[in-house]
Amino acid sequence: MTERQLALAVNGRERLLRSHLVAYEAPAGPGVHSVAIVGLGYVGLPTALALHGQCPRIIGLDNNPARLREIADRRADLGGPDHERLVAALADGSLELTTDPARLDEADAVIVCVPTPVDGDHLPDLTALRKACDTVVEHARHGQTIILTSTSFVGTTREMLIDPLDALGLRAGVDVFVGFSPERIDPGNADHVQRDTPRVVGGASPECGNRVADVIGRLTDQVYLVTSPEAAEATKLYENVFRAVNLALANEFADACGALGLDPVEVTVAAGTKPYGFLGSLPGPGVGGHCIPCDPYYLLWQLTGKGPGTPLIEQAMRSIHSRPNRVVDRAVDVLAADGLPATGARVLVLGVSYKSGVRDLRESSALPLIDGLRAIGAEVAYHDPLVPDVELADGTRLHSVAEPRGADWDLVVVHTVHPGVDSGWAADCARVLDATYQFDVAPHRVVV
Repeated sequence: MTERQLALAVNGRERLLRSHLVAYEAPAGPGVHSVAIVGLGYVGLPTALALHGQCPRIIGLDNNPARLREIADRRADLGGPDHERLVAALADGSLELTTDPARLDEADAVIVCVPTPVDGDHLPDLTALRKACDTVVEHARHGQTIILTSTSFVGTTREMLIDPLDALGLRAGVDVFVGFSPERIDPGNADHVQRDTPRVVGGASPECGNRVADVIGRLTDQVYLVTSPEAAEATKLYENVFRAVNLALANEFADACGALGLDPVEVTVAAGTKPYGFLGSLPGPGVGGHCIPCDPYYLLWQLTGKGPGTPLIEQAMRSIHSRPNRVVDRAVDVLAADGLPATGARVLVLGVSYKSGVRDLRESSALPLIDGLRAIGAEVAYHDPLVPDVELADGTRLHSVAEPRGADWDLVVVHTVHPGVDSGWAADCARVLDATYQFDVAPHRVVV
């Protein structure tokens, strides 16, 4: 296993702290023959495909027949390498798609990869996770390795897998082998592939940890063991809490740079030249996706009424939640600077997926941004070749403008810029509000 520098703000400390990491070394031998993936979404499908060539049988279980048809028809939202793996796995028959949970008992190992969103009040929605874990427990068999990867509160693996299995007479570490290994998948980012991304494993016992690590080791070349599922669960929460706080800070500092007449991207990149003591993020229109806007709320929910409180995390999440409103306010300012009222203004939002290069709309800040613009009376449309239509909070459905002309709009708000998509037309709009801070197509653009 290659040495890897820890991502600490003060480099050099990793040499002192490396003893806290226990690297898993895979034993020689054939290992697992079959792995079942429960949930074939943005995490589950890439996980299944990463197993192609690593074990002979991959059983993909999903309760949505439409999703299975999309995968079977090779229409799933995947990057180039993963799409190639999908084609190969379907062609050689190693990937078996099913809606039948009884197929789980055919697998040597089961990996649970289902979404863990929050509801409108930012409370954990555990519906899919509980159903998936109940299904896995119902069909568990002796000798099986069961792995939870979905981000949740500390104690989830014990509550939803270890204890229910024990109640059925399947003891973790003796009859079955159970652990938690948080997913680390970065959709749309070709620089962060699973094989090169280390994973953390926490088993219910040392033997559980080794069994789980053996399976996860087929996805990545670097696996580190922690002492318990709870430690691994907390690891994932800390990763995304850090990102949330850091992104909230990046947006706040960008506003400060705006007040001082400075480019926040330039300042951030310059600060990043320091080899220690700085871990920066770039500002944007908001924070979306299945992790950062949701996961910290699992910790906040669990800690309600416990301990000294978490005011920093709470404020960061409030800041993230309100960021689209800041973009709306800035849009009003940009229009007003040219004497245009927001009411009746024709506004086009460029890009609505939560990040560049993906079709994923989950928690996308573009949706509250559009709602906010509509609430002030603007006539709003959007352009995103990857997302043909969207449904807003009030049930209104919008369709992507196929071939926009910049001159047709009073304002273009740049939210997401996809690679390979021509956005040159935006330069023909008299007013361009760049919420990405990096849209250089329109030299006259202003930033949030």
